[in-house]
Amino acid sequence: MGKKSRVKTQKSSTGASAVVSPKEMMSLISELLQKCSSATPSAGKEWEEYIQIRGLVEKIRKKQKGMSVVFEGSRDDYFPDLMSWAQKNGALCDGFTVANFGSEGYGLRATRDIKAEELFLWIPRKMLMTVESAQNSMLGLLYSQDRILQAMGNVTLALHLLCERADPASFWLPYIHSLPQEYDTPLYYQQDEVQLLLGTQAMQDVLNQYKNTARQYAYFYKLVQTHPTASKLPLKDMFTFDDYRWAVSSVMTRQNQIPTEDGSRVTLALIPLWDMCNHTNGLITTGYNLEDDRCECVALQDYKEDEQIYIFYGTRSNAEFVIHNGFFFQDNNHDRVKIKLGVSKSERLYAMKAEVLARAGIPASCVFALHCNEPPISAQLLAFLRVFCMTEEELKDYLLGDHAVNKIFTLGNGEFPVSWENEIKLWTFLETRAALLLKTYKTTSEEDRSLLDKHDLSLHSRVAIQLRLAEKQILEKAWASGRAKRLNFQKKLEQDAPLPPYEEGSLALLENTNADAKLPIILRKLEEVDEGQGIQLDEHSHLLNEEKMLYGLDIEANGEQKVSKELQLPSDSVGNANQMDQMKVANQSGGRTEKKKSE
Repeated sequence: MGKKSRVKTQKSSTGASAVVSPKEMMSLISELLQKCSSATPSAGKEWEEYIQIRGLVEKIRKKQKGMSVVFEGSRDDYFPDLMSWAQKNGALCDGFTVANFGSEGYGLRATRDIKAEELFLWIPRKMLMTVESAQNSMLGLLYSQDRILQAMGNVTLALHLLCERADPASFWLPYIHSLPQEYDTPLYYQQDEVQLLLGTQAMQDVLNQYKNTARQYAYFYKLVQTHPTASKLPLKDMFTFDDYRWAVSSVMTRQNQIPTEDGSRVTLALIPLWDMCNHTNGLITTGYNLEDDRCECVALQDYKEDEQIYIFYGTRSNAEFVIHNGFFFQDNNHDRVKIKLGVSKSERLYAMKAEVLARAGIPASCVFALHCNEPPISAQLLAFLRVFCMTEEELKDYLLGDHAVNKIFTLGNGEFPVSWENEIKLWTFLETRAALLLKTYKTTSEEDRSLLDKHDLSLHSRVAIQLRLAEKQILEKAWASGRAKRLNFQKKLEQDAPLPPYEEGSLALLENTNADAKLPIILRKLEEVDEGQGIQLDEHSHLLNEEKMLYGLDIEANGEQKVSKELQLPSDSVGNANQMDQMKVANQSGGRTEKKKSE
């Protein structure tokens, strides 16, 4: 197998070593940290800030050129070692092998027939890279002293990964060798590729992701160079932005939540080999066996020998897939776009509407979602819109009228309209809102489809265009649905059709007020951050602000994470790819988080 190469030294045009002054580098790092820690820019200035931050990062990357750690040989060379290491350490992995699936990249190929629901893979805890293993590693002393690491398990894992990569005797080296050297997350996009996302709902998250990553890097670079404990880590002379970007992307695309050994809470983990599974539609088939202390995965369906084994990552939107995983999934049945709605506090009926919503367990201001399927809105959003459009008399009826308490539970049921007028108002509102949102895009759906017909698009450009087209298609469906329902209810009103009778015994309850409560933590709506819930840690608060959701985490103020009954899904790749012959790297419509390496 290939061995880790030595750290390269940047060369000048004359062949001599080009030494970068530590003072010069620290000055750039300080400037970057200050820029990334400044106040949030005013509306419309986010792109300008991104350009400035990116400019500083590129200056740093240029001075660090040739200094990052790389491995010799191709990635394929390391998979036999990965399999041997897994078997040696108690993993069940004799029913498959790692294989290259062309446009889908790497995945697992069955070496025998596997039945649906058959346990075909398990990985014991000792093979996992976790926050706990980081605490017990060379990083442990710094972890005990740095509150950023204590509060952000994802950052801890990233530094853990870098430290272990630098250790030629690391237990996890067979796993680390098998990881891709680059990813397709927006952190790797060129500036013109990021610009294609302007106007999309994903754009703000992409800009925040870059800013937060740059801020973290600047903070930890200074720490590694100046902190007595941090300076003893094997990062002092080889901690480039590209190294940190790689580690962050490795964690971001692969992190999962597992229970701690006592089962009392959850911790973050990287799960070797299992994270090679590609994604397809289906159900979650992975869990954690506390009794045997291992991650277990059963087959999603029957697989014949030589077929690729897939798993289901969860009900993630394509924006989440692109931002946090680096791919667009063409057949995503769970795609959605965000829509923020709220009752104005200056409205005369605000108090009454807020009270009805509160009784239904819905906030007066909230981020909802428009879905790609029919109906485009959830029961919770339907309930909100009904209350939002209620007259004073209708509000009184749901607060004080007969069966008022029970009727609250009909608000999310499409079979029990408040009134025909109310239905007309809410669907008109949805129709109008969708139309307005469509006007914010710089291109039309037809123009995007024409761009996608071009064969010279880069992978990242194709993914960006696919994402913005998918957003428009969801909004177009919402507009069409709103119009059709408005016309339907206008007809019922004109015909003086009777309202469906209220029957207390046939109530359909609203969705859980936490719309994604049944989903694993990482899969919940990444855009929703409760006000006042940001982590404030004295002088380091600027580093943590907005970052508890940076990599899809749900971190509480004490740095611990909420317990989830299901193991999180990996983020390595997906299946059901569109076959694009012109693309020789990761599949652009159902692609992996990593590029297919040809070396």
